[in-house]
Amino acid sequence: MARQRLGQHFLGDIGWRKKILKTLPLAPGETWLEIGPGHGELTQLLAGDGRRVVAIEADGNLAAGIRAGIENEPDAWPGVEIIYSDVLQADLGKLGGERFHVYGNLPYYITSPILHHLFQWAAQIASIHIVIQLEVAQRIAAHPGVRDYGYLSTLCQFYAQPKISLRIPPGAFRPPPKVHSALVALTLPGDGAALGISDPPEFLEFVQRCFDQKRKTLRNNLLEISDDAHIHEALAAAALRPDARAEQLSLAQFAAIFQQLT
Repeated sequence: MARQRLGQHFLGDIGWRKKILKTLPLAPGETWLEIGPGHGELTQLLAGDGRRVVAIEADGNLAAGIRAGIENEPDAWPGVEIIYSDVLQADLGKLGGERFHVYGNLPYYITSPILHHLFQWAAQIASIHIVIQLEVAQRIAAHPGVRDYGYLSTLCQFYAQPKISLRIPPGAFRPPPKVHSALVALTLPGDGAALGISDPPEFLEFVQRCFDQKRKTLRNNLLEISDDAHIHEALAAAALRPDARAEQLSLAQFAAIFQQLT
């Protein structure tokens, strides 16, 4: 039964679970964080080869179900630890180890908050692999000049290098969602590592402001934080037209304007 309250649909098709597993950079002895393991559909496949799997589950009944499985058949769940918690409240810095990977079949409505939360530990995360709504996946992977390009694109590309690994049909889930899904791989670090930004949260807040009203020009969106003359100079220094819009800018161009105005 799906967790409708939490917006979850389970990967009931073993064929699709195996396809997902083949895309993951699995190596012996590594640590994986799994967000929302459900009934353990992928958890047991992640475990093995000395890997440690820390599974964070927000549904108490599902967490108890996996715990019971571990107690009854410990050999079937090697290296698996279950934590009953909301991942948005979890201190991921306490997982231990130098770096870890992340896998999650995420409730669609909470994709962005979870990514924001994960990126707080970007220095410790090697890669993130999430099953999400296809429309959101396309926004994450979009580049400047494309309709889907927006703040979520820049956030993810600042911290990681995203790509759509698989497109997954509704029939892969039980029950089927009303939308198509995708597996997105985000390999860290991203383009932000080379920009020389000393305060990433402040920079990303600036970028979000640039996208606040997409119908407005970048200049009009920035009038709240600077005067017209300085904005004009910053745009010119970045080789941008006065009527440039946020969806046309690369991360490097956002960084150039940010450094001019702050």
